[in-house]
Amino acid sequence: MGVPAAVAAVLAVVLVLPARGLENGLARTPPMGWLAWERFRCNVNCREEPHQCISEMLFMEMADRLAEDGWRELGYKYVNIDDCWAAKQRDAEGQLVPDPERFPRGIKALADYVHARGLKLGIYSDLGTLTCGGYPGTTLDRVEQDARTFAEWGVDMLKLDGCYSSGKEQAQGYPEMARALNATGRPIVYSCSWPAYQGGLPPKVNYTLLGKICNLWRNYDDIQDSWDSVLSIVDWFFTNQDVLQPAAGPGHWNDPDMLIIGNFGLSYEQSRSQMALWTIMAAPLLMSTDLRTILPSAKEILQNRLMIQINQDPLGIQGRRIIKEKSHIEVFLRPLSHAASALVFFSRRTDMPFRYTTSLAKLGFPEGASYEVQDVYNGKTISGLKTGDNFTVVVNPSGVVMWYLTPKALLIQQQAPRGASWLPLL
Repeated sequence: MGVPAAVAAVLAVVLVLPARGLENGLARTPPMGWLAWERFRCNVNCREEPHQCISEMLFMEMADRLAEDGWRELGYKYVNIDDCWAAKQRDAEGQLVPDPERFPRGIKALADYVHARGLKLGIYSDLGTLTCGGYPGTTLDRVEQDARTFAEWGVDMLKLDGCYSSGKEQAQGYPEMARALNATGRPIVYSCSWPAYQGGLPPKVNYTLLGKICNLWRNYDDIQDSWDSVLSIVDWFFTNQDVLQPAAGPGHWNDPDMLIIGNFGLSYEQSRSQMALWTIMAAPLLMSTDLRTILPSAKEILQNRLMIQINQDPLGIQGRRIIKEKSHIEVFLRPLSHAASALVFFSRRTDMPFRYTTSLAKLGFPEGASYEVQDVYNGKTISGLKTGDNFTVVVNPSGVVMWYLTPKALLIQQQAPRGASWLPLL
């Protein structure tokens, strides 16, 4: 897609009313918090690995870290259990119950612990005979019962997976769970894996319908602890941005999966890139790393205040890739509230830092404008950058430069070169 068409597409989103989402009043900005799966998987070996297994201790300790290490104040509020928390059988009344050895106090007590620290608890189930890890699933006849159980426990978010279920069961069960959760009267953010099991794209996936059912949804493959995995997700989301980008907004978000920053598979530059690209995508920021041992360099990336401000922008417009250069530099743009915007310059190069020269005019910004620019990572500023001024950014291999731009001055005729108004009337 060339620059004019790409920018016009982004601008068009600003000028239309946002799509209506699931009206439970929740997830008006992308949810932020911590999710167990990518880092801790289905490790139930608490005898040999008591600090690495899926147990109430793990979630209590992560809640302590979120509350005490500055995460909660930045918006990281969800402590989310994933698969493998349950006992292998339901109880005599047919209710889901946690594993008695690994969660001896029960989920309600864990929710109380999390809530006492100003945080929220998420839990996992699966719309099939079994979860992906082989634990009891939420079959269609159990949807209402399990929704009530989660509400009684004090759960604040539900991730509903789709292993061991058919397309027909998913088409019935995902909307039924939305109704069942709302019927409990408890505010529960609803995360659906439905589109990921249907290929993520129309005609099998109806994003208009999905936005009325779920607060967020997994579209694509699970993330793994590798740069190749991150790149595959980035490639899929931006290749299909014309379909995916309009589906996102306050209350209904595309979810490219967890942040793996702080684990083993990403370099420092790649970690910065994942954070920037997820922010451009208006993605949920659900970390999956060990917050007890996280390195300061990873923590600094995840706790970047300006980055989080951009991610949580109240307009909730998902950004787009606007340029793919032959030099393997790509440029991404996200419009923000108060006529601000975020730009990411991303290098797929593997040789050395690359000097990329362009201008805001070449990126489709309106003529006659002047901008205050702040580098999101190093904090350096450029004052009065005019649309026509050439500038150069130095982008490291597999790294990014990310800018936050606010308009300083604009000619009276507020018109973009392609005739589309850049500034939303706010």
